[in-house]
Amino acid sequence: MDQHLGLRERKKQRTRETISNTAIALFIEHGFDPVSITQVADAAEVSRRTLFSYFPAKEDLVVHRFADHEDESARVVRTRPADQTPLDALRANFLDGLRRHDPITGISDNPEVIAIYELILDTPALYARIVRFFENSERMLVAALRETDDLPELTARLIAAQISAVQRTLALDNFRRAVAGTTAADAYPDALAAAELGFNQLRDGLG
Repeated sequence: MDQHLGLRERKKQRTRETISNTAIALFIEHGFDPVSITQVADAAEVSRRTLFSYFPAKEDLVVHRFADHEDESARVVRTRPADQTPLDALRANFLDGLRRHDPITGISDNPEVIAIYELILDTPALYARIVRFFENSERMLVAALRETDDLPELTARLIAAQISAVQRTLALDNFRRAVAGTTAADAYPDALAAAELGFNQLRDGLG
């Protein structure tokens, strides 16, 4: 937890984490659909109103775990070295995430993370929400490309759409490997090869 946050903000962050942790534990044990918002609120010892103030939708209780990554592509583009293209910066960032077994890339040995992958893949509402997460990330990337590279809107949208599609496809394929029981160490070579293929195709114009 960030030590620079004020007391009130730290308390809000603890409450948010408690609600999310409680919800995910219930979803993993009983499934996403059978567990109600009221059950989550009761188990977390908060009111429904408080829960919804932190998580506007039930699906957000799960996808919240990836929230820090929603603007990641945009941040990478904005903070890249001046001599590096957006594509090269995003490629390097994704490959680094694979090496670090960052959960957003789908490479993990953490049982809870793998259980979250399974929830997402097996629950239509959660799958739709993670797709919307990637779409939000794509919109942020469009804004970053226009800001840093002075690109026309359509050009930025087309670039962002292609890059985001590759990132989403790679991550979801890795989710499936993890859920199937493939360890992070065993998954990494295939995940790396797939990432190299995907980004090479983008670089070469899908020719």
